[in-house]
Amino acid sequence: MRSFFLTLFLLAALIALALGGAGLWWVHQPLKLPAPSVDLSVEPGTTPRGIAQAVADTGVDVQPQLLYLWFRISGQDRQMRAGSYELERGVSPKLLLNILVRGEEATRSLVLVEGWNIRQVRAALAKADQLKPDSMGLSDEALMARLGKPGLHPEGRFFPDTYTYSKGSTDIALMQRAMRAMDKKLEAAWAARASDLPLKSADEALILASIVEKETGKAKDRSEIAAVFTNRLRIGMPLQTDPTVIYGMGTAFDGNLRKKDLLTDTPWNTYTRGGLPPTPISMPGKAALLAAVQPAQSKSLYFVSRGDGTSQFSSSLDDHNRAVNRYQRGGGSDSKPKATQ
Repeated sequence: MRSFFLTLFLLAALIALALGGAGLWWVHQPLKLPAPSVDLSVEPGTTPRGIAQAVADTGVDVQPQLLYLWFRISGQDRQMRAGSYELERGVSPKLLLNILVRGEEATRSLVLVEGWNIRQVRAALAKADQLKPDSMGLSDEALMARLGKPGLHPEGRFFPDTYTYSKGSTDIALMQRAMRAMDKKLEAAWAARASDLPLKSADEALILASIVEKETGKAKDRSEIAAVFTNRLRIGMPLQTDPTVIYGMGTAFDGNLRKKDLLTDTPWNTYTRGGLPPTPISMPGKAALLAAVQPAQSKSLYFVSRGDGTSQFSSSLDDHNRAVNRYQRGGGSDSKPKATQ
């Protein structure tokens, strides 16, 4: 009798070891997916059993009861997080559990580029992969109201950067992040402004930074370009910068800026109107913001492109005209003394 019970015990032990070994083997084996990748959505409050069933419902070839048992045995079944996940081929039950416990949601990224205007921002958002277009159909005014800034013009109010987001996020949520980022960057730049700056507010600094962003070909010229515009503002000289004219033309701009365009008045035409335009004309980056509030110590009032991305700066009209003749031959009768040419 004693040997019989010993035999039963040994048999049970062998079965348990076999099952344990099989289970250990199984949790490391890739699950069979119906496609190279599948989307798994886990809603808040979903039980571990419900998560196992949700995995099976995506088409993954797995017994939900077995997967649930693995979750329980692991001791991490209550640590799994809600979210939107992307399961790729090669994922095993063990890796799946790690993904759910760590909350490694499927993410995408969107780059908002320095110098873009609001039309370009909204076009990029509309094309972004797996980003819900909640702003589609909203006017700029309605958009800013949704973002909590009613009455504020949207131009330049979003910080250019790379933004990651979970699949199924909304474009409104991403824009709120970009807007908060710009608010913080602008606040920091304004707090570090030079004492003799001819700007009355952080908003004016944002407008100037947006112009500097569009006018800068090489980073090393940025603070000197800012100096040209601040020097002009100090003496009441028109800014006469082409990017503001182009912005005021909107979609009518065909790639060529003509003399008649410089003479056609719009709120953003800095040839026909003095001072800063009423709004930014683009999204300035951090460097442009800092240049606007900390311009170079310079007496320059003019600059002209050398044709290689850099600019030639001049403090007198005569020097500027010589620079124009040197770097931009054939200016003809349409040439005018201005900040850029």
